[in-house]
Amino acid sequence: MFKVSVYVTPKQGVADPQGAVIERALPALGHQGVSGVRVGRYLTLNVPGDDIDQVQEAVDDMCRRLLANPIIEDYRFEISPAGEGA
Repeated sequence: MFKVSVYVTPKQGVADPQGAVIERALPALGHQGVSGVRVGRYLTLNVPGDDIDQVQEAVDDMCRRLLANPIIEDYRFEISPAGEGA
């Protein structure tokens, strides 16, 4: 079993309305000069398997087909044995 962390973010050049709203609101909270705010998703999965290469292929397939929209989003993931920090 492997623990997988998946990070999905809008591609550069794709509008990010949530990020824009947060960026505009930060000065009102006393945080001046913050820029480049991007809002994405963070997912955790427990994926069965003994072979990390097979798990990597499976997670990449999940990301391309369901977890991210590859046309407008980028994704990356980290895999670790489920016993570590699970």
